[in-house]
Amino acid sequence: MAEEERSGTTGATAQDAAEDEAVAIVPANEPLIRDLVYTVRGVQVMLDSDLARLYGVEVRALNQAVSRNPDRFPERFCFRLTSEETDALKSQSVISSEEGWGGRRKPHRVFTEQGVSMLSAVLRSKTAVAVSVSIMDAFVEMRHFIASNAAMFEQIRAVELRQLEYQKSTDERFERVFDYMEAHEAPSQKVFFDGQVYDAFELLVSLVQRAEREIVLIDGYVDVGTLNILAKKQGGVVVTVWTHPRTQLTRRDVDTFNAQYPQLTVRHTTAFHDRFLVIDGTEGYLVGASLKDAGRRSFGIARIEDVDTVAAILARLGR
Repeated sequence: MAEEERSGTTGATAQDAAEDEAVAIVPANEPLIRDLVYTVRGVQVMLDSDLARLYGVEVRALNQAVSRNPDRFPERFCFRLTSEETDALKSQSVISSEEGWGGRRKPHRVFTEQGVSMLSAVLRSKTAVAVSVSIMDAFVEMRHFIASNAAMFEQIRAVELRQLEYQKSTDERFERVFDYMEAHEAPSQKVFFDGQVYDAFELLVSLVQRAEREIVLIDGYVDVGTLNILAKKQGGVVVTVWTHPRTQLTRRDVDTFNAQYPQLTVRHTTAFHDRFLVIDGTEGYLVGASLKDAGRRSFGIARIEDVDTVAAILARLGR
């Protein structure tokens, strides 16, 4: 500590000169400073490394000045980042990996607007005073920007909240479907009337989820809406869709699906009028509407109880 204090008193003139020269190399223009202001713990702050660069001093010297004047820097003026806060700033490329824990013995110290003002007093140099004025202007401008756009930020938060609530509601609905699947056998038959789109969707998803190895869908009219249902399958389940040669599905649709939910194969046939869903080669269903239109008009789903009939359907496909 004695050595630090001697360097702080005897080297003041040389330090002032070095800082005055450095300010010409690192101009403290306001657009640059605005990019260096971050929000941590709900307040606007600047990193010690960024301030040291603007002031033209070493980070060590800046932090030594703070350590020598603890009464002037309460926590509302400056504080050390936690490891979680450091990682969060690293993820935004605010802190480089070289400046992280491996490159310095102590975590970054950050300064609020009041802390920056106090720094100019303890550093006691013309450069520090001049740069601090520009920094104060940047802080004020940031506050004005936030105040002027408060309504917009509130609208964004409201939209995000509604999205979270919708996602939670959707997740709860699927949980009810999965709980039902675990507690009940698959239905032998079910009729849906026009408008029961979500109810039909829930049942079809529950059937798709039953597959452990393979799903075969025979449906002359498929599109990406059909894929939305098939995407609910368990991982590793192979899907083969037999549809009309003039299907609305494109090669890109199939490739996009397979990139996340492999493996889907689309084949063509005109041999079937009705729609069939076969699960694991033995469990078959007659579906009265294309999966993409389920619930838009009245239709029914019936389980095919005869295993030989299911085998005959698959044989007609050449399996």
